[in-house]
Amino acid sequence: MWFRKDTAQHTSENGVGGAGHGPAEELTRLWAENVHLLKAETEWLLEREILRRAVAYFAREVK
Repeated sequence: MWFRKDTAQHTSENGVGGAGHGPAEELTRLWAENVHLLKAETEWLLEREILRRAVAYFAREVK
């Protein structure tokens, strides 16, 4: 059926049940994703600190 073909194609594209995707490749992908997320978190924390200081500055200025 067309549904089974589509489901099988979708799962193999996502690395679920696909051939050639071993645990080592998955671990490498997860490590890279983790590094990317840690960098993004650092950037978000910096942006949040900048915004916090800007709010404090403008709150003092208004009073």
